[in-house]
Amino acid sequence: MTFLVIPAIDLKDGECVRLRQGRMEESTVFSQDPLAMAAHWVAAGARRLHLVDLNGAFAGNPVNGEIITAISRRFPQLPIQIGGGIRSLETAERYLAAGVSHLIIGTQAVKQPSFVAEACRAFPGHIMVGLDARGGRVATEGWAEQSGIEAVQLARQFADCGVSALIYTDIGRDGMMQGVNIEATVELARAAAIPVIASGGVTSIDDIRALKKVASSGIIGAITGRAIYEGSLDLAAAQRLADSEE
Repeated sequence: MTFLVIPAIDLKDGECVRLRQGRMEESTVFSQDPLAMAAHWVAAGARRLHLVDLNGAFAGNPVNGEIITAISRRFPQLPIQIGGGIRSLETAERYLAAGVSHLIIGTQAVKQPSFVAEACRAFPGHIMVGLDARGGRVATEGWAEQSGIEAVQLARQFADCGVSALIYTDIGRDGMMQGVNIEATVELARAAAIPVIASGGVTSIDDIRALKKVASSGIIGAITGRAIYEGSLDLAAAQRLADSEE
């Protein structure tokens, strides 16, 4: 099974930023040109991009849609997954028409789980669910609100919907450069029986190595943000390791 190391491009007010633990007030701007940033990661060997419309996650509808469309049109052969503000089939349809390959449903998956099944029926093979958890419990609205729902419990609900993958983010690790929560990621993958992409805390090549060792549990990739922007992880080297037999 191919293991992908996926660069994250988080969009806030038209710029490429990174947050700490999902706090909008703790953002670091890494580029004012997200299209150039996307080109940089593609040149470094990215085989997929993970885009997040941070403003959209809070607003409940796309805010940085033009940039996302521009990136998907610039790289028509590259799989692109987008999350943040996808709460209607109309929004999903617009993104797919623009060339985005996968749509990540987050808040709506918690507040209206039936929407996931509806989206999977409308756009089979294109729907992912983003489970962002703090202490094992799912958060919504750009992580601003905490639900009482266990991530594992919610994941099981989507087992028969046709969801392509779950993106599991440990909010406590996100942007903190403290390593991945391997145990929780493996637990989710085993419980859900849906492929899982790990996110939050990917800091060094050791995290990629550790995730690859448990890939047989159903973990198909890792999203990395701050680490590749600050240089503690080299994207090309990480993908080479992921491709190796090591």
